[in-house]
Amino acid sequence: MKTLFSLPALTAATPSCTEADFSSLTLPNINILSVNAIVADTYVTKLTNTFPSTKNASTQVCQVSIQYTHQGWNDTTNTWVWLPLKHWNGRFVGMGGGGWVTGDQSSLGQPVSQGYSAASTDGGHLASASTASWALISQGNLNWPLLHDFSAVALDEAASLGKLATRLFYGKSPKYSYWNGCSTGGRQGHMMAQRFPEQYDGILANAPAINWDKFIPAEFWPSLVMKLLDSYPPACELEAITDAAINACDGLDGVRDGIISLPGRCKFDPFTVVRRKVRCTNPTGTLEISRKAAQFATAVWAGAKDSNGSQLWYGLSHEASLASLGATSCTSLDNCKSVPFLVSSEWLRAIITRNTSLDLSSLTLEDYSALFRASINEFESVIGTRDPDLTLFRDAGGKMLTWHGMKDQLIFYNGTVDYYSRVLELDPNAHDYYRFFPAPGVKHCSPGPGWYPGDSFQALVDWVEKGRAPDTLVMTYVGGNPNKAQSFVCK
Repeated sequence: MKTLFSLPALTAATPSCTEADFSSLTLPNINILSVNAIVADTYVTKLTNTFPSTKNASTQVCQVSIQYTHQGWNDTTNTWVWLPLKHWNGRFVGMGGGGWVTGDQSSLGQPVSQGYSAASTDGGHLASASTASWALISQGNLNWPLLHDFSAVALDEAASLGKLATRLFYGKSPKYSYWNGCSTGGRQGHMMAQRFPEQYDGILANAPAINWDKFIPAEFWPSLVMKLLDSYPPACELEAITDAAINACDGLDGVRDGIISLPGRCKFDPFTVVRRKVRCTNPTGTLEISRKAAQFATAVWAGAKDSNGSQLWYGLSHEASLASLGATSCTSLDNCKSVPFLVSSEWLRAIITRNTSLDLSSLTLEDYSALFRASINEFESVIGTRDPDLTLFRDAGGKMLTWHGMKDQLIFYNGTVDYYSRVLELDPNAHDYYRFFPAPGVKHCSPGPGWYPGDSFQALVDWVEKGRAPDTLVMTYVGGNPNKAQSFVCK
């Protein structure tokens, strides 16, 4: 990938980790406030979903912290770059965030333990900050610069600063640069491919929070449906409906393994389990599945609709938990209240209405429809991240891999299917540089009863560096115990 700024001439030297070694660490469009560098031991004790490892590791690294601002923006952005003192593998990786968190330095331990130099950024706000505290200047007034930082700008700068710090430390630029993220990190990866196509050679962007301006308000749909039905089912009732759907559609692929592998063929009717008894533990007791709970499931599977009945966005798959976006808090089985998903409720309050006191429980369907339209109209170009034209990424030689769990309980799986389909419509040969893999039985950025694609980052590296494009392995059940590998063959 091309470098988008000029670098000072360097001579090879033993790595040194002091502020003076990074005195030239800057970019043309930012004002550096401080640069700190220390040597520290980083001990990785467990696997992570975004950068899996098979072993614990202790690594001595140069930890560089850069704080800067943009002239006229009144922002303060922190970017962290970690550089292994020994055994650098010649590669750089940018690490993504989740939810409202742009990134965090804690994500850097895993890649540096495997020899990568790595960077992440807070995008102008700390992970612990409430959304309103950074997204609003005051009630009614959005902090547009910080929203742009979070959406895209800081991601590009972290890549440039990370690669420059790598060059200053080792005396040469990384041979390959990668992105690794899931959820918000998946959206960030797609943003890099769409808007900054020359920054990364390879992008792993899983369960991506693309279509942000649509799917985030759509995450509030389950809470609205509860209000419209005046029914707030406890989690055990909703999970019983999900279990019934999985049981009904599990065998459509020829094997019963607790996974719906062919969601398009699942036509389960939740009204068939109305009055079925369910034993619950929190709260404790027994209930019967109600007609309103069946109505709720039908509406959530169908997806958000406006006041005219028009489709606004996709719904959850039948195997995804209804009790995540449809969460309730109960004092007893018949006394529950809705608990809207925080990212969605904060989007509606802090970003769309700029009113942190907005009573979301009072929204009508007409109100919701208007807020949904406002989200698209104002923020598609800022954070929608669904431009299907990846021509510049292709021309730069980039490769991108995406997988999305079909059991995802937070981000609507069909939104990713929709995006990938539109990319292929625009470029039928996009499979040459961008591949999407459905993951049956996998939850949001985490394992489930299905196969968790934990080797996807290595698959990306092999594609970029060895030209080995990963192909889908179609597993066919040949009989016997479905829990044993010999019961399947790959074609």
